[in-house]
Amino acid sequence: MHHWITDPADLAARLAHRPARVGLDTEFIRERTYWPQLALVQIAYAGNAGDGRSDDQTILLADMLVPGMCEALAPLLADPNVLKVMHSASEDIVALKRSCGVAPSPLFDTQIAAGIAGVGAGMGYQRIVQDLLGVALQKGEQRSDWLRRPLTDSQRHYAAEDVVYLDALYRELSARLDTLGRRAWLEEDSARLALGVDEAGERWPHLALRAAQFLDTDAQHRLLRLLRWRDAYARTSDRPRTWILDNELATALARTPPIDRDALKRHLDTIPKSPRSLVDALWTALTTPLPDEAEAPLPRSEERDKLALRKLQDTTAEVSRELGLPDGVLASRRWLEALLDGHDWPGALSGWRRAQLEPRLKPLLAPSPAN
Repeated sequence: MHHWITDPADLAARLAHRPARVGLDTEFIRERTYWPQLALVQIAYAGNAGDGRSDDQTILLADMLVPGMCEALAPLLADPNVLKVMHSASEDIVALKRSCGVAPSPLFDTQIAAGIAGVGAGMGYQRIVQDLLGVALQKGEQRSDWLRRPLTDSQRHYAAEDVVYLDALYRELSARLDTLGRRAWLEEDSARLALGVDEAGERWPHLALRAAQFLDTDAQHRLLRLLRWRDAYARTSDRPRTWILDNELATALARTPPIDRDALKRHLDTIPKSPRSLVDALWTALTTPLPDEAEAPLPRSEERDKLALRKLQDTTAEVSRELGLPDGVLASRRWLEALLDGHDWPGALSGWRRAQLEPRLKPLLAPSPAN
């Protein structure tokens, strides 16, 4: 049984006496905006029987389109004494932080926990519920319009199921992590996830475009300028990046820049859906050097350091097998490439991952002795 909450005072009253942990999920729409539009927040907390089924829990479906609902929810999100159990929480964190001004913390991400416990990497909610609890969930409302009101009974049922089994998953995965002695690993990863949502955008967005590796250094810098400008404009205007400037046009302008602002305008006039109204801002972005562009790493070509990267990947896979970790949990290709590029142990490779990997990878990262 779930409760449809449309009054912030009702939500605040129900959450006045908070349990030790809650299951938490969100529904949002991000098709026509840069920022997710938060539509619904689902909250579950266990009853007395504690077997994780819906009839043993209180399920709240909070309508986040109602003014004041975020203010009623924020104290729960920020409460350090309430563990928030979520699944694949990164986008939910962005939605909650953007709308409510606070990210949920402390956090237990069941997708991350499944990887560390050796169950599987990157598992979806339906899959992990099926594999660990033997329950088959329906997927019919995944692409619903969650901003439309009223929600259908099917939408409400689907939303409730997204939190019904989080407590049972928490208990199952917690037991496995404790048996393996890896609860601290999960706490480290979950804390980093809760704190690491970067609203400023990626520093080196050009690295994500395969076409960048075929540009010379000056063109790569121009591409970086355009993509940084695009990201900043997308955030402030709340529009999808590609609605402002698509990757193909950005790359073409970086490769062969127009000689002046009028030439840029003439070029944009020939391209459907180009940002013609932004020609002045686009010209400024294209021609204004960034203070840190000289520090920009080069895009990695398919052949560059291929053998060295393969050695790192093979050694990482060997350590993963020894630890019983699924592929990709210990280190991604991108993280290993950052190590090859001479960066210190980046992001999630710090902490427990570094402790496991550094003794084995350090010899492979050492510079070759001079001949």
